[in-house]
Parts: sequence; C-alpha cells; structure tokens
Amino acid sequence: MAEFWQKKRVLVTGGAGFLGSFVVGKLKERGCRNIFIPQIQDYNLVEMEAVKRVYRDSQPEIVIHLAARVGGIGANLKNPGSFCYDNLMMGIQLMEIGRQYKLEKFVALGTICAYPKYTPVPFREEDLWNGYPEETNAPYGLAKKMLLVQAQAYRQQYGFNAIYLLPVNLYGPGDNFDPESSHVIPALICKCLEARKQSCHSEGRSPEESQPSITVWGTGKPTREFLYVEDAAEAIILAAEKYNKPEPINIGAGFEISIKDLAHLIVKLTGFKGEITWDVSKPDGQPRRCLDTSRAKEEFSFTARTFFEEGLARTIAWYVGLPKNKIAYLESRI
Repeated sequence: MAEFWQKKRVLVTGGAGFLGSFVVGKLKERGCRNIFIPQIQDYNLVEMEAVKRVYRDSQPEIVIHLAARVGGIGANLKNPGSFCYDNLMMGIQLMEIGRQYKLEKFVALGTICAYPKYTPVPFREEDLWNGYPEETNAPYGLAKKMLLVQAQAYRQQYGFNAIYLLPVNLYGPGDNFDPESSHVIPALICKCLEARKQSCHSEGRSPEESQPSITVWGTGKPTREFLYVEDAAEAIILAAEKYNKPEPINIGAGFEISIKDLAHLIVKLTGFKGEITWDVSKPDGQPRRCLDTSRAKEEFSFTARTFFEEGLARTIAWYVGLPKNKIAYLESRI
C-alpha cells in the first residue's frame, strides 16, 4: 500500500505521543512524505479555534485522531470531569471541522473502557451498547464512545468516511511511567525497579538479596488484555488503508491475563525479589477484559504478532536504557 500514502497529506493528532510516534513511524515506512503532527503548546485541540487552525495549517486529506487525555484508575478517579470534557471536545470538534473540509477519511480511536462493565468475554463489537461502563472510567469511556455515534451519524447524513477503532490497553517502549497517571504495566515496572534500587542504596545489598514489598491496588483477580504498541500502530495503518465501514472494530491481541499473574510476570522480568502486598481497599476496575478480534482479521488482515513476554522485556529494557544487544539477550532468556 505504499502508493496509497505517498501523496497523501495526513494529520496525526497525538503524533508525538506514545502510540502516535509508532503510527508516524509506520507512515514513514510506507512512504508518506506529508505528515503534520500538532504540538500541544501550539494547538490546544480542546479549543475550536485551535482545531480550525490545525486544519488550515495542515490541509489534510486523512486525519488519524490519537490525541487523548488518559490515565489509570487513580487518574480517572481524580479527573472524571476533565477526562470527559477534554476527550469529548477534541473528538467532536475535529470530526466536525473535518466534515466541513470534506476529508477523504477520519480514523477515530475509541477505548476498551467504552464497553459495559459486565460484557461477556470475549467482548464482541455488538455488545458495546448492552450496559453502562465500569464506573471508575465511565466518563472517559463514554466521551470516547461518542466518537462512534458522531462517526455513524455523519456517515448517514453527510456521507463522511469516518471509522472507529477500539483498542485494548497498550504497552511498550515510550509508555507513560509517571506514577500519578500511568497504567498498570508501567506502574508495576516502576514499583519493582524502584524497590530494587532502594534496597541496594539503603542497605548496601545486591539486587538478588531481600527487598522491600510493593503495594498493588485491588485483589489481583481482574483480567486484562494488552497489545504491544507497535502492533497497535500497524492495525491503525491497515484500517486507514482498507476499512471503510460504519461498524466499530476491536483492536487487540486476543488473550487475557489476571492482574495477579501480570504482577508476578513483571516481578520475574525485573528481578524483583520482595513481596507483593494487595491493597484490597482500592478498586479493581472492570472484572474482565478480552476482545474478540475476528473482525479486524477479516476486514483488514490484522493479527497481533508480538509475544507478550517479549513485549514486556522490550518495555523494561527501554525504561532502564539497555543497549540493543542487552535487549536481545534479555529476550533470548524468555
């Protein structure tokens, strides 16, 4: 599909971020030469005037809307209003002005948080409206879900080609490791590595010796599905190239792992030797998450390729700054 992208003008909101940097990389690999990446200090996409200006400045034919205000359970509990407002206003305004500019295509990214709290596993796209989302992230999930409503309404009334993708939780190099707003994988990596470091510095012990415990929210019983960020970027590009229908599409790896098993796996990969304490006074979030990914395979031949432990090893290695030869060695031991 290299010819598809070579002469296209593409606006990638959030293109300098975690997922966006991989999407931009995939576009460049396919020969796209005209990619506009708005910086937040220049374009606050929550404001309509900034949205109008980014369209004037980029003159896009395709918009890939990745910009979002996101965070883990703690961040969602602290900021439900701003998470709802910022995500809603960005999406609604970008699609409306795109419609006025007669875009060739608008690629909207939703979230697995849009699904009802007790969706049967695996989540099928048809289940999206069968209940209310899990309470801790409902304002964010519903704000992103409105992009689907808008996309389908605009297709019906204006013939606007907007598609809507539903990715699971992403992880990988470049993820957000801020303890105040990170998701579970980077949060656990930070906790384990920080505990190792504190033990070594404060007691003069080696990393292999006894270390303090780490505290993890909830019971550890909920399950999650995770998709390596580079695989997610490939899915988005494939959908942009090949998918032109109103129905939402799940983007995932098609497996689930309990938070408890995830924690023990990260403990193993980071070399943490201490104990895990589960703070059951904190919320678990949605009980289970795992997607039916058959539609993405059927519609644009997407299948996740990165083995989970391999992706985790790459993420940890990136975070601690290991050189490529050390990363390869770490992966070889999995």
